[in-house]
Amino acid sequence: MDACTAVGREIDKVLSKFTSYSEHASSTIGNLRSNIESLKMEIEQVGNGDITEAQAVILSQAVGRVKEAVTRLSTEHRDLHSSVSKVGKAIDKNFTADFGCISNDSVFSGEKQNLINEVICQHFFREGLLDIAEEHIKETGLSLQDESREPYFELNRILAALKDRNLTPALQWAEENRDKLIAQRSTLEFKLHRLAYINLLSQGPSRVPQAIEYARQNFTPFVFQHEKVIQSLMGCLLYVKGGLANSPYADLLSPHQWTEICDVFTRDACALLGLSVDSSLAVCVNAGCTALPILLNIKQVMQQRQVPNIWNTKEELPIEIDLGPSSRYHSIFACPILRQQSTESNPPMRLICGHVISRDALNKLTTSAKLKCPYCPVEQNPADAIQIFF
Repeated sequence: MDACTAVGREIDKVLSKFTSYSEHASSTIGNLRSNIESLKMEIEQVGNGDITEAQAVILSQAVGRVKEAVTRLSTEHRDLHSSVSKVGKAIDKNFTADFGCISNDSVFSGEKQNLINEVICQHFFREGLLDIAEEHIKETGLSLQDESREPYFELNRILAALKDRNLTPALQWAEENRDKLIAQRSTLEFKLHRLAYINLLSQGPSRVPQAIEYARQNFTPFVFQHEKVIQSLMGCLLYVKGGLANSPYADLLSPHQWTEICDVFTRDACALLGLSVDSSLAVCVNAGCTALPILLNIKQVMQQRQVPNIWNTKEELPIEIDLGPSSRYHSIFACPILRQQSTESNPPMRLICGHVISRDALNKLTTSAKLKCPYCPVEQNPADAIQIFF
């Protein structure tokens, strides 16, 4: 991010110079043009084609001013080139052109290549690029069942309708999957009905009776869960005649309502269909972009200390890289005794006193079939420890 900021500052400088140069050049050329046109009119007024001595002097001065202005503008234009070249130098300074030093071609060989192609194909399906996805399947030789494609087709069809502000397909889908949505405590169906109700009110006072009838038919099942929201929706009826845009309920007409409903539908539909909310390809690319600067620094340090082969001996990274909260998909337990993360072979264990340590720490602390908690004086039988699942 610091590299992008540094390059951005150089680009801002160039754009600022371009703007000032353009304004100055336009002003200079405009003044010269007006002077020359006025001089031309004076010469034409002579009538016989001759000019006076005074006009000749003025004409000579005008030519000199034009040459001087052209020279000055050319010099300033050359200065712009130096500013543009600084942007290139800033890019070279802040970004690494060759990332081959941290790549491992064997990682994507064999069966893993098919997995990568499948992830790319799923990304195309998710984005609605069906033609590209089919061509990708044909060229890579992937064998995907129709059952794995259909969820993406339905998802894209409904999302396309929502982007066109058509709620009918989404409402139909929500009603068909009502029980499943209720089981996962989704508010999708209510938000769809709320948006349909607002659309009726936005069409003016003539649609108020229809909006009230729509509310009676569709808001009733949600009264206990969304009572205050429904009361607010009923209160906005008082402002329909004067226009909701000029009322305290103007936020109901915000385009953000449509953006939100698309996000809610994507999240709930993906959870219902067993799909991840974010594209797997996008997650991998974002994680790679975050980790890349750190990996480059570590690689440089390893080369300076003449330990270049350590990285290639294992399939894991030489250090832990924090990708941020958005990339944390499950809880991680680190043993407070051994200071190691738990694994399937070394899971977290809960002692009878309530403290949690890893199984390896439990085995090392056990003496004569007895265990004393490292945090409190409670003695216990190691067999009483219970494995914890996060």
